[in-house]
Amino acid sequence: MKTYSAKPSEVEKKWILVDAEGVVLGRLASIIANRLRGKHKPSYTPHVDCGDNVVVINAEKVKLTGRKREQKVYYRHTGYPGGIKSETARDILEGRFPERVIEKAVERMIPRGPLGRRQMSHLKVYAGPEHPHAAQNPEPLDVAAMNPKNKR
Repeated sequence: MKTYSAKPSEVEKKWILVDAEGVVLGRLASIIANRLRGKHKPSYTPHVDCGDNVVVINAEKVKLTGRKREQKVYYRHTGYPGGIKSETARDILEGRFPERVIEKAVERMIPRGPLGRRQMSHLKVYAGPEHPHAAQNPEPLDVAAMNPKNKR
């Protein structure tokens, strides 16, 4: 018996819609990362992009447990000497691009490299309830109902 290895031409990609309203950030990110990688499928192959396309709405309404909203700090560097910048999760969520909190959480759960970058390109995150992917007929995935701890 041979081990099955999926080929890129055999992979069937679905579109999934996730509502982030009231869902805990880390739990949401781990479920999204699993879907993007394709680990939920029996035909999962580590070196092939066999994950689904994921659309996340209401990213600005995601919840953080404890005091992470005020204490969690995101760092970035401008590229210049002494150019380190920091923002708290609250600043980002109340700022111009609240979807970046979910994007960063998922990005840090995906392997770094060419395959990981391709898988991250299949993640679409929107701050509000509107999204332009209605033509793809994304099927809703209720993350809040999967586990009572997922919702706050």
